[in-house]
Amino acid sequence: MYNEILKDRMEAGYLLSEKLKKYQDSNTVILAIPRGGVPIGHEIAKRLHLPLDIVLSKKIGHPSNKEFAIGAVSLEFNIVDEHPDVPKEYIEKETIRLRELLQEKYKLYRGNSKPIAIEGKNVIIVDDGIATGNTLLLSIAILRKKNPAKIIVAVPVLPYDSLKKFERNTDEFIYLIASKSFRGVGGFYEHFYQVQDDEVMEMLSVTDPIE
Repeated sequence: MYNEILKDRMEAGYLLSEKLKKYQDSNTVILAIPRGGVPIGHEIAKRLHLPLDIVLSKKIGHPSNKEFAIGAVSLEFNIVDEHPDVPKEYIEKETIRLRELLQEKYKLYRGNSKPIAIEGKNVIIVDDGIATGNTLLLSIAILRKKNPAKIIVAVPVLPYDSLKKFERNTDEFIYLIASKSFRGVGGFYEHFYQVQDDEVMEMLSVTDPIE
């Protein structure tokens, strides 16, 4: 659809904003996944005159294999799959522990601001690319609990074989490159640097619309 290589996150944000133009000046919120999704969300928010916030979630790992997700936690909600072998006390303790970490992260990035309300609004979730996409799918499930009008996911790049999965789990899925030879998100950018916390804070503190 586009060149197989994007210049940087700013170009990715510009190209995605062109595909999201129908949401300009609408009842829509951009939720970026820190840290790499924030520069892209910032660019889209500026161009479409939309508010920008972040979406934070952490997976709850199985007690015997932390990489195996049995649920996820956000600032306000959690979702848990039924696993009879996992004690409820473990899930309760992990939920509290992970939520405290998320609250610290949100405070770092947003200070004392409250998360933007999304009930009844279109929500555009943005990241700089999808590798496995498992955490993003959990974030979508948690955000559904807040009753948004629509959930749209917009990403520059993902593996081709993940396409159907995300089209099924979103109301609209926007992408630039769905690669059949996926080589990691960073492989599709000329310039793919580690976004720093202070950059995230600066971009979240000011989003000047582009006329």
